[in-house]
Amino acid sequence: MKLVIGSDHAGFPLKEEVRGYLEKLGHEVLDVGAYNTEPSDYPDFAEAVGRALLSGRGDRGILICGSGVGVNVAANKMPGIRACMGHDTYSAHQGVEHDDMNVLVLGARIIGPALAFDLVSSFLQATFQKQEERFVRRLTKVKAIEARYMPEAAKSSFGNSDS
Repeated sequence: MKLVIGSDHAGFPLKEEVRGYLEKLGHEVLDVGAYNTEPSDYPDFAEAVGRALLSGRGDRGILICGSGVGVNVAANKMPGIRACMGHDTYSAHQGVEHDDMNVLVLGARIIGPALAFDLVSSFLQATFQKQEERFVRRLTKVKAIEARYMPEAAKSSFGNSDS
């Protein structure tokens, strides 16, 4: 799978560990920064991951900051991006299965590498359950909200539940 990963300075050390783990699993990883622990701004990396996904350079994304909250908020401002915090394995896979989540968000000051690896594995092994009418219906409603408030979202081909 082609994955896009990004973090701010607070998430950088965990991002490096997760990136190595993903590469070890054989995934193609596009790292959009940060590339060190010098202070940086989380919205820049949330946007970089989102833009890479929207342009088709990745299938799913992973974002990491100190708490996870900042990148989560910022990423969800982009049409077609469905980023969710995943600090437990149930949420990491259920967000994909029921809500077609395409970006897993982690807080580097909340979890450690071992749990991060488990979360990433749960996220990547999950698929949207498009055969379940209730999940498709709910996702359609989410996309309708997005289209009302982000008209450009209707033009985006990314985020369709065909994945």
